[in-house]
Amino acid sequence: MASIRSGARKVICIGRNYADHITELKNARPKQPFFFLKPPSSILPPKAGPVLAPKGVLMHFEVELGCVIGKSLRDFDPADEQGAIDAIDGYCLAIDMTARNVQDEAKKKGLPWSIAKGFDTFLPVSEYIPKAAIPDPHTVDLSLFVDGKLKQSDSTGLMLYRIPRQLADISRVMTLEKGDLVLTGTPKGVGPVTVGETMKAFLKVNDQELARIEVDVAEKGGRYAFQET
Repeated sequence: MASIRSGARKVICIGRNYADHITELKNARPKQPFFFLKPPSSILPPKAGPVLAPKGVLMHFEVELGCVIGKSLRDFDPADEQGAIDAIDGYCLAIDMTARNVQDEAKKKGLPWSIAKGFDTFLPVSEYIPKAAIPDPHTVDLSLFVDGKLKQSDSTGLMLYRIPRQLADISRVMTLEKGDLVLTGTPKGVGPVTVGETMKAFLKVNDQELARIEVDVAEKGGRYAFQET
């Protein structure tokens, strides 16, 4: 198949989908799935690092399971669990990077926070994982280390809203198209990563490693520097 970056017309991210993650960020638990978008230009393909830290930005990591959509879905029925799995072409491991101070300021002022999610390199992804390698996406173990220290480690079985419900709620609003990437939420343990550090993330099923990301963090050049809006 085409690379994850070239095949994705959009990247849709499910927010607040693990209870302990909601608690650690002092957020309200959603009554239904909610989602936001990252631009495909934020995707950092395998071995294409580093992640670039913009000036003045407090950068946080969020490890996630990604679903690569294999066919169009529109107004999908959330009860059709097999139909949801059939619509997935494959999977990937992903790190949803967030400019946390940018996001916090935007939330405080009631402004959109696309900037906080949209910087170039803010979505490192693994190689594509064939669907057959993950019979049940709700039994996947995710972990992330910064400079060898474990920061995140949990199972996708802890999702508040499972993948069929996620795809259904997204498809009521916007058509999911072949190649689109859906990120399914992050477990607890998110935190900062700084210039000079290295992130390593792993995806395992039954203790078998199916994907990993290893990426350094470097300073981003250019004209952007965080300033109050």
